[in-house]
Amino acid sequence: MITIIPEAPENVAAFNATGEITKEDFENLVIPHVKEKVEQFGELNYLLYLDTDLDNFTMGAWLEDVLLGLKNLTKWNRTAIVTDQEGVQNFTDIFSVLMPGEFKSFPKENLYNALYWCKNGNEVEV
Repeated sequence: MITIIPEAPENVAAFNATGEITKEDFENLVIPHVKEKVEQFGELNYLLYLDTDLDNFTMGAWLEDVLLGLKNLTKWNRTAIVTDQEGVQNFTDIFSVLMPGEFKSFPKENLYNALYWCKNGNEVEV
């Protein structure tokens, strides 16, 4: 299931992924919310907090995620993936070279720093 993170800054489409993730999660929640943010701000600042194993994303959900990315390709600004899964962190770092905009991975303990980075483009001084 995907839910919106309510404490996200206004210019950030932020989602929490738990349990099984389906195509319907993207169709009914993610895509409409992303469209709203792009229309409102002219760019996409996106955060995904992965609180589930990648095995829980159905094939349809991954396909929908890819289509979402391609559809709004020129609108990507900043994307944060928050996870403790090292493979996803490495993928995010590699993917950032191929996509427009900035992509960055953060460990789960740094969720609020990731939200701040998505909003402002810099991190909180620690």
